[in-house]
Amino acid sequence: MKKRLAALLLGLVMVGTTLAGCGNTAPTSQSAAPAATTEAKTETETKTEEPAPAATSDENIKIGVSIWSSTDVLGSQCKLILDEAAKALGVQVQYVDQGHVSEKVTASVEQLCAAGCQGIIICNSSDTEMASAIKTCNDNGVYLAQFFRIINSETSADIYQAAVNSEYYVCAVHENEPENGEKLVQILLDKGDRKIGLIGWEQGDATWLGRLEGYTKGVEKWNAAHPDDQAVLTEPQYAGTSSEGGSKAAEALMSANPDLDALIPAGGGGDPLQGAIAAVERAGKTGEIDIVSTDFLPDLGERVENGSMAGESGGHYCDPLFAFMAVYNAIKGNYTDFGGKFEDVKFPYLYVASPEDYAGYEKYFVDQLPYTDEELVEMSKLDMEGLKAKAAALSIEDAAARSGK
Repeated sequence: MKKRLAALLLGLVMVGTTLAGCGNTAPTSQSAAPAATTEAKTETETKTEEPAPAATSDENIKIGVSIWSSTDVLGSQCKLILDEAAKALGVQVQYVDQGHVSEKVTASVEQLCAAGCQGIIICNSSDTEMASAIKTCNDNGVYLAQFFRIINSETSADIYQAAVNSEYYVCAVHENEPENGEKLVQILLDKGDRKIGLIGWEQGDATWLGRLEGYTKGVEKWNAAHPDDQAVLTEPQYAGTSSEGGSKAAEALMSANPDLDALIPAGGGGDPLQGAIAAVERAGKTGEIDIVSTDFLPDLGERVENGSMAGESGGHYCDPLFAFMAVYNAIKGNYTDFGGKFEDVKFPYLYVASPEDYAGYEKYFVDQLPYTDEELVEMSKLDMEGLKAKAAALSIEDAAARSGK
């Protein structure tokens, strides 16, 4: 893959991000605009309107992507790497943007099955949506994998068991969200912040709950070790997935807490974070209120340097790539016998808390994609254990070593 081409594509992504940051594209609530469908064509694509026939060659394979947004900060990065993988493998990919609105999440699976997809990767909002998704895929003989998500085996035991029993549920690719939350809140605590405001996106979202668990655990650990220097988390404000929502949530927290010295916009694709940063800037509190979040912004290096961001976790836009590869192999018949087990693919976060941290990320994840087309093809040949190992190994150091630089 040519570095200049990747940089050009990234520039286009940033333009889309700027638009999304104005709150014009991302759904914000249950009354959001209907789910949008987009379809990316590859050079070898032969059909887009009619359902594809049973796969006899890769050009007849179509993989669906059910995602909250393919245009916001994180979603556009995911789309970029998935489109590159589709091109490298010579397959079709079709997107449905569902805004993490529950009925649209479940409808997206039906829509993609009806469009002739032999496999689907999905970023659901809550575990309950997976009950419908699994049944739909079972009924249609379509392979299914989650990205950025895993079904909770304790709180959603029945749904987890349905995934275990399914012959079509392939795997869950996800990060350790409690650990992520704990590391981010520690960055703030180490900077001296003691009144920390929380901004979530949707109350029942599985990933948000995992991060919240980590924030809470980190503060509890700190308070136990520092009885005379206690830290406090506010009650969360919810922003949806829009920049406007993030801005309003930050304004509400600053108004209710004059002594607020930190904010954690937990995620939601990156747009809520942009709105929160803008609200802090308008209030004249840049540098006074430290901000950490998950989902790297395109100008993160500049923001870490000027103090508008204290730190961030991210670089995980390759997470759906591994779900895509797993589903691809299931369609090809390379991965089989899914019934009776649950495949769990863990993916690492990258952490940035200084301009120096960002420099390495920019070189190997922004100026170019972390995998070449040749590496993507090689990845598609890995067995499940090999794929798990490949996912776990991704880091700035790993990308640098593979680039030979």
